[in-house]
Amino acid sequence: MQKNFKPHPNSFKNTFCVFNEVLPNEIEGLNKQFESKAGSSYYYTQAGMYRVSNHWGRLANSKWRLLAREPETESKTKIGFALWEEFYPDNADEKLYYIEADFEKNLANYQHKKNPKYDGKAILRTSFETTKRLKQVRNLQQLTSWAKHFEYEDINDLRKEIITELIFTEKSLEEIKRAIYGTQ
Repeated sequence: MQKNFKPHPNSFKNTFCVFNEVLPNEIEGLNKQFESKAGSSYYYTQAGMYRVSNHWGRLANSKWRLLAREPETESKTKIGFALWEEFYPDNADEKLYYIEADFEKNLANYQHKKNPKYDGKAILRTSFETTKRLKQVRNLQQLTSWAKHFEYEDINDLRKEIITELIFTEKSLEEIKRAIYGTQ
């Protein structure tokens, strides 16, 4: 029989967390301890939290993301798990976030500076600045119209050069493009 573990009700307010998708067998035998008005279910353990939901991202005053399994499960409803120590503080004023890009998968996302993988090299920004810059990175990844002014052999190399500058410097996108365009 599972002994109920109940975190403080304010434990999750203004937090950032990346949950890892797990399979349904992980919550077998656990008691559901909370269900949100939006239909998400929560299971608390001494180690962390399981969340069963069909929506992830911004939740009220928190930013919770799901890192999907590979290959991705077919169900729209996903089960995520996060350790308690993986819930990091969030606010609009501090420079808490950095951007990381996966050039092989052509993806980018933001991470919290308390993430143990943060090496101190990517520029930290506020959530607003990070969102703005992340949109620029994703546009570079997904679109090609921006590249018409450049001479290049491989658009992926050009993307990587510009995105790397966006992540590791304070230069604006226009400054980066001008510097690259000017060297041609």
